Amino acid sequence: MSEHARPDRPRSIPLWVAVAAAVVVGVLTAVQARVNGSLGEAIDDGYTAAVISFGSGLVVLLAVTVALPSGRAGLSRLVRGIRGGVVPLWMLLGGLAGALTVATQGLTVATIGVALFTVGVVAGQTLNGLLLDRIGYGPGGVVAVTVPRVVGGALAVTGVIVCVVGVSVAPPPWMLVLPVLAGAGIAWQQGTNGRLGQRVGSPLTATLVNFAGGTVVLGLAAAVHISSTGAPRTLLVDPWLYLGGVIGVIYIFLSAAIVRVTGVLLLGLGSVVGLLGMSVALDAMWPAPSGPPLPVALAAVAIALAGVAIVVVRRRRRPSGG
Repeated sequence: MSEHARPDRPRSIPLWVAVAAAVVVGVLTAVQARVNGSLGEAIDDGYTAAVISFGSGLVVLLAVTVALPSGRAGLSRLVRGIRGGVVPLWMLLGGLAGALTVATQGLTVATIGVALFTVGVVAGQTLNGLLLDRIGYGPGGVVAVTVPRVVGGALAVTGVIVCVVGVSVAPPPWMLVLPVLAGAGIAWQQGTNGRLGQRVGSPLTATLVNFAGGTVVLGLAAAVHISSTGAPRTLLVDPWLYLGGVIGVIYIFLSAAIVRVTGVLLLGLGSVVGLLGMSVALDAMWPAPSGPPLPVALAAVAIALAGVAIVVVRRRRRPSGG
């Protein structure tokens, strides 16, 4: 199977549609953070909550892959690609970043809230997105780091900084370090899954690989944790707390499908808007001790939105300049 002769080549997606989908990715990421964080709090075990989230997503993906002819075909191309060396092993590692993200949600969100979780994620995702686009890691190749892209990224980070203003209860430092690392991993994961989806001609297959790898890693981490602290006292909690995996399936599939159109940075910026906007809404409904005041959070969303607008407008005027 040649890289230049892949079946089921993705159709061209208008940029505005891809950016809108990127915003949806952010919205779903925030919702998943709240769900997984609440599950970790309810069962008093963030590691087990992460395994449940990823494992349930894997079950859904396996069912969809088996049911759809395109899913079975994509899986077949993946196996042939691995055997023939067309799909290198590093393209199968996107699930590691997904595992870190979901574990971080379960360990931190119940304490710091969705907004402050987003602060760390956005910082890591934006900065690493710039780097990965510059070196051409994403499926779209090298994307120039132009002034509008730097300004857009800077505005997104500024929105994050504004979001921190007014926080009266400082969380433990490690609770902000973990989201930063998770955000950097998300940017890398989006590029990796996008390249894998492009190579095998199926974003669904790339998403399946992501969840399979993440489930294995999280399962091992949970086993070590349970061996030292014991199993959760109960798993009988509200059913909606078990929807994190399904939500993850949707937004990771979307990311893999649109990253070749947006580039890693623009995908990250679009998701920043969704993340900040939904995190404000979620924290307004379920306030956290470390959450920013509502006016400050709304100002942060407006600033981040301006950053995305700058990148999108310049890209539409100069398609080859990124």
